[in-house]
Amino acid sequence: MIYFVATFVVFLLVIVAMAIGYIVNQKTIGGSCGGLASVGIDKECDCPDPCDNRKKKEAEEARLQKLQAETRII
Repeated sequence: MIYFVATFVVFLLVIVAMAIGYIVNQKTIGGSCGGLASVGIDKECDCPDPCDNRKKKEAEEARLQKLQAETRII
């Protein structure tokens, strides 16, 4: 039982240390290898035409950027 408690405490300390490091650095969490972007792939599939879901997301992002660029008086 003592090994379980000791292991649990060690894992808890590591998680707390990682959380404190994240809060102090204020950086986004990234993988160690860089993921697909490191090999020059912009998306998960290499299809020439984006799927409908991706088109919807891109349209929504463009709409939000347009709204943020406008100066509006509320």
